[in-house]
Amino acid sequence: MPLPQTGIGASEQHAKLLLDSYRRWTGKELIPLDSGQTVREQLYQSPIVILSHGTESDPILNYGNQIGLDLWEMEWEQFIRTPSRLTAEKVKQEERDRFFEAVTANGFVDNYTSIRISSTGRRFYIINATVWNLIDDDNRYLGQAAAFSEYRYL
Repeated sequence: MPLPQTGIGASEQHAKLLLDSYRRWTGKELIPLDSGQTVREQLYQSPIVILSHGTESDPILNYGNQIGLDLWEMEWEQFIRTPSRLTAEKVKQEERDRFFEAVTANGFVDNYTSIRISSTGRRFYIINATVWNLIDDDNRYLGQAAAFSEYRYL
């Protein structure tokens, strides 16, 4: 499985931002790291679904690891052009927007469970997800990320 080469999410810097921000908010490590591989390789190959979006007025997904791409049934290039709101059913989008406002205010939220939808319309629950703000070393807000290991198709 080749690593993505395009977009901000394909960079080692973004991979480190995901890990550093997660640690900052939760006090925990997102994944155990192996010094023999780059951070971006390890995140991309992780069995935990990891994704993020940017700060656009209609936030666009900018990262999804391989299991996330598989779950949403997309290739990398399609994924990183997708507004994150399209990962939720239309009737759930207001609920999703309120939730992300709470994450912005609090830094992170864990134990989040909700229904999502793949690019082909397949519905699934994400269970016990953690969602956190992406903050760089200069305290600039750069978006939000989510991680979860449990999901169930409906």
